[in-house]
Amino acid sequence: MSHRAGSERRLDEALAATDRRRFLPEELRGRAGEDRPLPIGHGQTNSQPSTVRNMLALLDVRPGQRVLDLGAGSGWTTALLARLCGPEGRVIGVERRAELISPARAGLAGTADAGTASAEIRLAHPGVLGAPEGAPYDRILVSAQADAVPRSLIAQLADGGVMVIPVRERMLRLERHGEEVAVSEHGAYVFVPLVEDPPTAR
Repeated sequence: MSHRAGSERRLDEALAATDRRRFLPEELRGRAGEDRPLPIGHGQTNSQPSTVRNMLALLDVRPGQRVLDLGAGSGWTTALLARLCGPEGRVIGVERRAELISPARAGLAGTADAGTASAEIRLAHPGVLGAPEGAPYDRILVSAQADAVPRSLIAQLADGGVMVIPVRERMLRLERHGEEVAVSEHGAYVFVPLVEDPPTAR
């Protein structure tokens, strides 16, 4: 089996094993099978399943990797990444809306088992993008739209690492090799903004 075919199979298995309903408000769980974003409150959404699948396919997560999930939201992508990383991996989800942390953690705990990576969801620190204290990361998934690729996130990416991020409604895949970063574009998408408030001066 080719690497691509194996990755696609693992991705389909992760999606099948990670129940989206656990990451939705109770009144919306009956709509979990719809291929559309669903509101989770506070202006945030649980992303459209086909969009999540496309992003994860571009990210190409390998077992045992260390992954940052920025804009964890409902926690669904964090749980999917934990499944893709397997028990030897590590996933750190970061969310800036404090109100979403508790339900996201509950959903994540409900899908954890012996086949998933160690994973957690943290509240973002004001003025800090990502989780630089845990860097470098083999993979970074950003589920919020930026106006430009943040240099601070490239700095958190390992050599050989991959980041998938929507920038000005275009899905970008970045691959870092030393100081060089290769960028490719993969269609049009709309997400909530990555940062609503300017970062604190440092």
